[in-house]
Amino acid sequence: MVQFIDEHRDERGVEPICEVLPIAPSTYYEHKAREKDPSRLPDRAKREAELRPEIDRVWNENRRVYGARKVWRQLGREGEEVARCTVERLMRELGLRGVVRGRRFKTTIPDESADRPADLVQRKFEADAPNQLWVADLTYVPTWVGFVYVAFITDVFSRILHHRRVLPHDRWVAGFQLAA
Repeated sequence: MVQFIDEHRDERGVEPICEVLPIAPSTYYEHKAREKDPSRLPDRAKREAELRPEIDRVWNENRRVYGARKVWRQLGREGEEVARCTVERLMRELGLRGVVRGRRFKTTIPDESADRPADLVQRKFEADAPNQLWVADLTYVPTWVGFVYVAFITDVFSRILHHRRVLPHDRWVAGFQLAA
């Protein structure tokens, strides 16, 4: 609003513009005075002006990977008392972001041209007696060091787990087939 008033003050005047806009003339004049004399800024604005370069320095010294929490802790170790939410807000204003650990794995990338395995049971997972129909399933479980692959063979009728295998790689999956 101050910029708008500056652009139109010569043709209309400050007070008439302020009557139309939701701003008091004293607010406009105080803002202009603060631009000329930074000592008139509120204490919070002065403190934030001091903190911005410190936050930027800590972030850059740590290879631009620190997020708000680690920047806040480092400032605390250096004797700078500041609220964590203030560091978060100032980092957002400065456009500083920490690096997020890990990455999402895209676990399944289907090949559209590959042959699909035949559905031998036609999606009818029913059996009248034990050992009539066994089904297999393969899943992967994310761990801190990577994926663990787990395969199960289950009897559909009794739901008994007949076999399971856990390995840190999926090379054995191709050979894991049942005779039809």
